Amino acid sequence: MNTDAAGPAGGGQAELISDATIEDFEAKVLRASMDRPVLVDFWADWCGPCKQLMPALETAVREAGGKVALVKVNADQNQTLCAQLRVQSLPTVMAFFRGQPIDGFQGAVPASHLKAFIDRLLDMVQQMGGGAAPDDPLAAALEQAAALLENGETDQAEALYAKIAEVAPDTGVAHVALAELALARGDIAGVEARLEALPPEALDDKDIAARAGRIRTALSVQAEGNADADFAALAARIEADPNDHDAHFDLALGYQGRGDLAAAAEALLASIMRDRDWQDGKAREQLLKLFDAAGPTDPFTLKYRRRLSSLLFS
Repeated sequence: MNTDAAGPAGGGQAELISDATIEDFEAKVLRASMDRPVLVDFWADWCGPCKQLMPALETAVREAGGKVALVKVNADQNQTLCAQLRVQSLPTVMAFFRGQPIDGFQGAVPASHLKAFIDRLLDMVQQMGGGAAPDDPLAAALEQAAALLENGETDQAEALYAKIAEVAPDTGVAHVALAELALARGDIAGVEARLEALPPEALDDKDIAARAGRIRTALSVQAEGNADADFAALAARIEADPNDHDAHFDLALGYQGRGDLAAAAEALLASIMRDRDWQDGKAREQLLKLFDAAGPTDPFTLKYRRRLSSLLFS
C-alpha cells in the first residue's frame, strides 16, 4: 500500500495517500474529511486510464502540501461501495468534505486539470468556513447541496441530498429537492416516491409546500400531454387555417407530453393572439398551468408571462 504521512490543516497526523475498502471507508474518508477534503480515486487493474491518472493525482495531492488527502479504492474489490456511491465509470474521482461528496470528475485528465480541480475544491472549502466541523452538520450539508445545485453540479447535489434524506428522513427540503431533480430527468416514479416520503409536518413550511405543489402541477401537466401527437398533421392543419384553435391546442399538448414547455407556450400564444377568448380563454388557462408547473421565478415563466401580458393588454 502506497501511503504518505502528513498533518491535516486542522492539526494531527493522518495518511496523505492511502487505500481503503468498504470496511474502513467511513474512517478513512467520511470521518477524515471533517478535517480536510479527501479525494477518493475509484480504479481497477484492467483500466488503462486509471493507471494514467493515478500517478498524476498522487503528485497533485503531494503538491497541495497536506491540504487534501487521497484515498484509493479498487472498484472490482468494492463493488457494493461503488454501487452505493453511483460510480458508473472508471476512473472516477470524488471529493468529500465534512462527510459529504461535494465535487468530482470522471476519466483521465491532464495535470493542469488536477491542479485546477484541487484549487477549486480548496476555494469551496474556504467559502464553507474551513476545516472545522459546523455546529449544525445537517444545515451545513443542506447548504452544500444547494450550492452544488446552483453551480450546476446536479449529480453531486443529488447524491448529497440522497444521503441527507437517508440519514435524516424527516428533512423535507431534501425530499422535495430530490423530487425536483427526478422530475427534471423524467423519472416520474422517482418523483412520486419522494413526494410520498415527505413527512406531513414538512408541508407546514410554506416554501416546501409551494415547491411540492409545483411538482404535482408539473406531473398533472405532463400527464395530460400527448407525446404521441401527430405533429406534422397538426402543423399542416395550422398552415391551412391559422385560426384552427383546436390544432394549436393539441399541438401544445403534444409538446407538453414531450416536456417542451417553451414550444407548448408558443403554440398557446399563437392561439391567444388570434382569439384570446376562444372557449372561454381555454388556451390562456392552459398557459397559466404551465407557469404554475415551472414556478413564478423560473426564466420560462418570466419570459412567457411577459409575452402573455403584451398580448392581453396591448
